[in-house]
Amino acid sequence: MKKGLIRNIFRHFAKVTTFPLRGRLGLLFFILYHLIFIISPASAQCPLENTAFTAGEDLDYQLYFNWKFIWVKAGTANLHIDASRYNGQDVLRARLLTRGNKRTDRFFMMRDTITGYLTPELVPLFYRKAAREGKRYYIDEVWYSYPGDNTVHLRQRCVKASGEEVKGSQDVNSCVNDMLSMLVRARSFDPTNYRPGQKILFKMADGDRVSDETLIFRGRKNFKMDQTGITYRCLVFSSVWYDDHNKEKEVITFYITDDANHIPVRLDMFLRFGTAKAFLRQATGIRNPQTSIVKKE
Repeated sequence: MKKGLIRNIFRHFAKVTTFPLRGRLGLLFFILYHLIFIISPASAQCPLENTAFTAGEDLDYQLYFNWKFIWVKAGTANLHIDASRYNGQDVLRARLLTRGNKRTDRFFMMRDTITGYLTPELVPLFYRKAAREGKRYYIDEVWYSYPGDNTVHLRQRCVKASGEEVKGSQDVNSCVNDMLSMLVRARSFDPTNYRPGQKILFKMADGDRVSDETLIFRGRKNFKMDQTGITYRCLVFSSVWYDDHNKEKEVITFYITDDANHIPVRLDMFLRFGTAKAFLRQATGIRNPQTSIVKKE
């Protein structure tokens, strides 16, 4: 493929997305945390039994960008969960890394690292995102505490691309998560009673805000992974946002396994200039039987 074509693709990618969240490759992180199936539990702390994974699970993804019918292999992403310690207690640590390859680095550098600490009951304790995307570098951090009065106290810090540091705090009277803790928690929810078209509303915190998000369940579909030859039975969801005229804009469609593991296997990201995709290429340390596998070639 000609160098000029690749440069064009990443110049466009660096400039445009179809939704207002900070970051460009942060798009992948925005996608992954949307794997949520329920909100509004009784307690703001929102403990939950982990039924989907164990420490040691590792998920690898291949990233692609599309522009005018041309597909470019763009980099990789990895989600790893292990056992750790935080403030003297046993916790789970989740880490999500996105890296561009050498080809794409020449035109648009991608180096995103997200780390989160949660209790064994999947209650978030700390979140940090450090992102280098093109010429931009920024940091988001959130510290969680639970006073015991059905509120979540958030201490937040944001270092913007300009270098400006913003600190703040707020109390939220309902469950709130960051993008990584939501990804981890959501895998233990049961979507059995979901119906196509059903909307799910939830709250997400980052370094300087708490925002309301919308997810729509599209139904179930079999999907074959060309990279591995495996066909999965999947749950299909779309992340959407609404413009100033309340018109719905689809940002992402993603496929997760319809079994107890709820592993995201395919992610479609809709950009103004084309499409970006992420495909699962390897999964190790899986906790439950992979009953969503329909066929292996």
